[in-house]
Amino acid sequence: MLDRIGVKKLEDLYSDVPAEFLKKGAYALPDAMSEQEIRDYFASLEAMNASLKVFVGQGAYDHYTPAVIPYLCSRSEFLTAYTPYQCEISQGTLRYIFEYQSMICALTGLDVSNASMYDGPTAAAEAMKMAIACTRKKTRVLLSKALLPHVIKVVETYAKFHGVEMGYLDASEGQTSLQALREELSRGDVAGVIVPSVNRYGIIEDHSGFADAIHAEKAILVEYCDPSALAVVKTPGEWGADIAVGDGQSLGLPLCYGGPYVGFMAVKKEHMRKMPGRIVGQTVDKEGRRVFVLTLQAREQHIKREKATSNICSNESLMALWVTIYLSLMGPEGLREVNRISSDGAHYLKAELLKTGKFDDVFPDKPFLKEFVLKPKAFPGLLQKRLEEAGFFAALDTEEGYVSFCVTEKRSKEETDRLVAIVKEG
Repeated sequence: MLDRIGVKKLEDLYSDVPAEFLKKGAYALPDAMSEQEIRDYFASLEAMNASLKVFVGQGAYDHYTPAVIPYLCSRSEFLTAYTPYQCEISQGTLRYIFEYQSMICALTGLDVSNASMYDGPTAAAEAMKMAIACTRKKTRVLLSKALLPHVIKVVETYAKFHGVEMGYLDASEGQTSLQALREELSRGDVAGVIVPSVNRYGIIEDHSGFADAIHAEKAILVEYCDPSALAVVKTPGEWGADIAVGDGQSLGLPLCYGGPYVGFMAVKKEHMRKMPGRIVGQTVDKEGRRVFVLTLQAREQHIKREKATSNICSNESLMALWVTIYLSLMGPEGLREVNRISSDGAHYLKAELLKTGKFDDVFPDKPFLKEFVLKPKAFPGLLQKRLEEAGFFAALDTEEGYVSFCVTEKRSKEETDRLVAIVKEG
């Protein structure tokens, strides 16, 4: 192989790497182990991880995962599935993607969903690019400062390398300011606006007047959503949004050190051809049977690269399957129950924490679902450390000096009372 490419020795392949970065000597590889020894070794590594009760959200939520989901997802026809180009032998994969799309449309109240994306922040970044493509001559996209911080940073990164100018909307009394929006729109160069459905403070935002103001300037309204919450809050479709994006992690995907997640995107029908990713469609074969096919594949593998709407090459299909099974198991009533239990727990925790006298209520009159912020009267870092030592991941400090709490249906009253007791002791 070296001879074929015109290189005399292996080291020549690394000639551009500075010598101080090259490893000297032999690799410190361990001795071979038996299967049981390997299992014991990794079990010992796992035991080093701290197992905490999660009372934090901020875009990653500790919701219950029904036991049947990992079982079904581990079936070979799903686990080994990749891109279903050959529809004749991919009907199972195509069908669950179609069902996934249908459920995302039902949750968001919009017309068309794609076949999933990497995660919520990159879906938001793709929506930013899509807004530019849909409005052509306009060059600026506005971001609400009430979006989750990591969403803002990812969108900014995409914008920098695609030449998109960013603008920002201040949060007034805990939610995106309509007045700030109108002032920015008056400049006449806004292609799109990205606002949160439930924002970084846990507040359910009121977007009355947003769609009218944005559409009057022929711009695109994008809502960033927690899909689990869409079962009980006003949908992007009801608010008049053109695009809905977010992360499907809250739909039964367990927390696992940052992933894998699954981004979703749904749009109004008129914007369908600008949407990145894949769309699975339903049709009939020559014998009249219901079948599924890939349609509108606007990616660089299928059309000229400069005409492609996205270069995302994996659609997180296995995670979309996970979400599809979760939604089919829970149904509308199950999702409402999840939100009811979570909301009851969060409101109880907030009330009990305020009774300790160690916090100020930052947004006392704003509606929230399962997540909220308070202003601690002591140092937030010490509070978080004390809770962690007691087995809780809670009181995550924010840029504003607040601390964030979240309660899902997995957290019991006993756990909540124990957390409050730790705060009182501190």
